[in-house]
Amino acid sequence: MRNTFINQLTIESQKNKNIFLLTADLGYSVLEVFERKYKNRYLNAGIAEQNMIGISSGLAMQGYNVFIYSIANFPTLRALEHIRYNIAYPKRNVKIISVGSGFAYGPLGVSHHATEDISIMRAIPNILICSPSDPNESSRIATLMANYQGPAYIRLNKNNEENLSDKIRKFNIGDINKIIDGSKTAILSTGAITGSIKNDCIKKGFSLYSFPFPNYFKKSNLLKIVHKYERIVTIEENQLNGGFGSIILENINNFLNSKKIKKFPIIIRKGIQNKFIEYSGDQSYLREKAGINIKDLK
Repeated sequence: MRNTFINQLTIESQKNKNIFLLTADLGYSVLEVFERKYKNRYLNAGIAEQNMIGISSGLAMQGYNVFIYSIANFPTLRALEHIRYNIAYPKRNVKIISVGSGFAYGPLGVSHHATEDISIMRAIPNILICSPSDPNESSRIATLMANYQGPAYIRLNKNNEENLSDKIRKFNIGDINKIIDGSKTAILSTGAITGSIKNDCIKKGFSLYSFPFPNYFKKSNLLKIVHKYERIVTIEENQLNGGFGSIILENINNFLNSKKIKKFPIIIRKGIQNKFIEYSGDQSYLREKAGINIKDLK
C-alpha cells in the first residue's frame, strides 16, 4: 500500500510541479523513486518530526502541496500540537502520510502501534482522514490528494495487501465502496483490516463496505445502508473510543433525530477495547489478541 501510494504520487508529480515530499529519516526502499526524479522537491528532515511539521507549513505558504512521510505514531502523537497550530488551524496545504497503521509495526511493541490516530485526528478541525483498504484505493487517494487543497491525514498499511475489488474507475472524496453484496448484515470497515475479514464476510453471507474517508463520507450513502440492513457492524484497527465506529454511531443518531430513520438499527462495534495490547508480534497475531475480527458473528 505504501509503495503504491508513493509510486502514484511520483507519477502525479510529473504534472503537478508543486508537490513536495518530506520524510523524518524514513522510507528507505520506498521513497527513492521520488527522490531520484525530484531531488529539488524532496527533503529528509531527520529524526525531528515536530520540526518537519514546521518546515511543511512554511513550504505550503510558498505554494507547495506538501506530503510528509513517517511511521504512523511519530508524525501524529509526537507532533500533535504542531499539527494543530501549524497545519490544521491555518488550513495549510499539507498531507500527513502515516505508514504502519494499526499493528503494522507490531514486532516493535506499543511505542510503534498506531491505534489511536483516527480518534485523535478526527477531533482536530479541518483535517480530512484518508484510510484506504487496499492498494487500489491507495493509488486513487494519491491522485486525489495531489489535487486536494487543504490538510489531510493519510493512514497507510505497510505492504503485501491484496486488492479487494476490481480497479475503481470513478473515485471521489467521500465515496463508500461496496466490496461484497450480501444479506441482512452490513460490515462497515476502514483501512487494511478490511482485507482480513473479506473471506469471513463471503462465508457468512455478509455485505462488506470500505470507508476510505472515515470522517468525511456521503451521508446519503450511509443512510441507504441503514435503510437496507437490519444489523450494522463497524470494524477498525483503532481504539473504540472516538474512532470509526463512533463516527458511524453519531451519524446514525443524527438520522434518528432528524427523522430520516424511524428506529435505531442493531449496531455492533469491533475494534480495540480501549486498552494497550501489550504484546509484540506480527499484525495478524496482534489483531487476534485485540479481538478485531467477525468470527463470532452469525
